[in-house]
Amino acid sequence: MKFIHLSDLHIGKRVNEFSMLDDQKYILKEILNIIDNEKPDAVIIAGDVYDKTVPSAEAVSLFDDFIVNLAKRKLQTFIISGNHDSPERLAFGNRLMDTSGIHFSSVYNGDVKPLEVQDQYGKVNIYMLPFIKPAHVRSAYPDEDIASYNDALRVAVEKMNIDKESRNILITHQFVTGAQRSESEEISVGGADNVDASVFEDFDYVALGHLHGPQNIDNEKIRYCGTPLKYSFSEVNHEKSVSVVELGEKGSLSLNTVPLVPLHDMVEFRGTYSELMENSFYKDTSYDSDYLHITLTDEEDVMFAVTRLRYIYKNLMKLDYDNKRTRHKALISGTEDIETKTPLELFAELYVKQNGAEMTEEQVKFMNEIINKVWEGEQ
Repeated sequence: MKFIHLSDLHIGKRVNEFSMLDDQKYILKEILNIIDNEKPDAVIIAGDVYDKTVPSAEAVSLFDDFIVNLAKRKLQTFIISGNHDSPERLAFGNRLMDTSGIHFSSVYNGDVKPLEVQDQYGKVNIYMLPFIKPAHVRSAYPDEDIASYNDALRVAVEKMNIDKESRNILITHQFVTGAQRSESEEISVGGADNVDASVFEDFDYVALGHLHGPQNIDNEKIRYCGTPLKYSFSEVNHEKSVSVVELGEKGSLSLNTVPLVPLHDMVEFRGTYSELMENSFYKDTSYDSDYLHITLTDEEDVMFAVTRLRYIYKNLMKLDYDNKRTRHKALISGTEDIETKTPLELFAELYVKQNGAEMTEEQVKFMNEIINKVWEGEQ
C-alpha cells in the first residue's frame, strides 16, 4: 500500500497579519501534482485541517475544493481533527462521505474501529484517532486510571484491540516525547501533553500531526510529516515536503519525501537601515516576493521604519532591532531562558526563593498533577 502523509494544513491561517490563503491554494495544487506523479492508493491528513475551530468561508471552500479533487482521483482519504479543529464540525456528514472514499474521524467516544484497505498482501487496518485529552478518555472509560496524556493515549490504544498479526496504521495528532517543536505550535505547560513512543509499538506506521517540522521519532514508522508551508520564522530552515510511504508485507516499510516549493519563501536578514536601502543590497534578489523578517542593527530607532522599508520590501512581515539597548533590556528582564523551562521548574525556583528550601517529592508530585489539570482546562 502506497500513501501520502500530510498534516497541519492550517487553512485560513494568518502569519503576522498576512493571509496565507493564496499560498495555501498554491501549495495544495502542488500537492495534487505530486499525487498525480506518485499515484498513491490513499492520502492521510493527520489533523489541523483548519487554523481555527470556526474557519472562514474562504478556508472551508478551499479545503472543499481539495477533497473534491482527491475524490475525483478515486483516492481513499483519511482525515482526523487536530487541536485547532472542531471535531464536531469536521465530522459533519462523514457517514455520507464515506461512500466517496473521503473518511473523517468521528468525535472520540472510546470506540475507534479500523477502516480496512486491501492490497496485494491482504488487509491494512487504519485507525483514526483525533486529538484527545485525558478528560476525553476518562469520560469514555471512567474506571481507568488516567492522570496524564500518556495514560490517555495508552488506554485509547489498548481499547482498540489491535490485531497484531495484521498490518496496522494509526493516524493521530499528539506530541510524542523527544520531538522538536517550533514557535508556531501550541506549546503545553510543562510538557504535560507528552506521549511516549512506546504507546504506539503495535502499529506498523504512525502518521502523526501536530508538530510543524518533518521528523521521525525513534525510527521511520513513527513520523511527523510537518506542515506544507512555513508558518513562522522559527521554521525558516525547515525543508517542507510531502511524505510518501509504502507499506509492503508485515514489517516492510519504506519512506521518501518530495520537496515542496512555496509561492513565497520565508527569509531573515539583518543590517543597518541605510545598508538595507542601498540598491546594491536588494537588486537582483527575490526580496520582492519572499516573506521577510528584518533585524535592524541601528543604535537609534528609525522613524516609520516598517512603512519606509516596505517601499522596497513589500512582504516585510516582522521587524526587530538588535543593538546595545535591546540586548541590555533582554539581560535585565532575564527572560531569555524562560521558554526553555517547564512550569514545574519555574515554580520550583519561585518556591526556593520564597521558602529558602527545595520542594519535597510529595510537593513536586502534587504540583505536577495541578499543572496537568490546568492544561486540560479543568478546575
